[in-house]
Amino acid sequence: MNQDGLVFFTNYGSRKGRDLAANPRAALVFYWPQLSRQVRITGPVVKTSRAESDRYFQTRPRGAQLAAWASRQSSPIADREVLEARVREMEAKFAGKKVSLPPNWGGYRLRPDSIEFWQAGPNRLHDRVLYSRGPNRKWKIVRLAP
Repeated sequence: MNQDGLVFFTNYGSRKGRDLAANPRAALVFYWPQLSRQVRITGPVVKTSRAESDRYFQTRPRGAQLAAWASRQSSPIADREVLEARVREMEAKFAGKKVSLPPNWGGYRLRPDSIEFWQAGPNRLHDRVLYSRGPNRKWKIVRLAP
């Protein structure tokens, strides 16, 4: 995360990628059961540049890079052997070479327009505080009923 938002990476042809192409908004939820806390962040998403996606892709383990090429994420497959055979094909294709960024793989940046902080309270009297951006892009803070 930086001042431009939160970034995540996926296969653009996956269910997630197709959903974001149809509706470029998302929600990220981080839950810590041991602390009884949660943060929910919502906002529009945009694809990251190919250069930014490639910089991240090159930090991934080689096996994960090959899997990104081999897997048609979220598509049905006959069995595990099909996937393992595709990985072997990619190992042969990239033998002795750097694994390049697949054309159907990259990042999304969620630009927060709301952030809700939740903390569990006794008898369901939870604390909820919502930060939301107004038209002037300044954060407005309100307490929400549990």
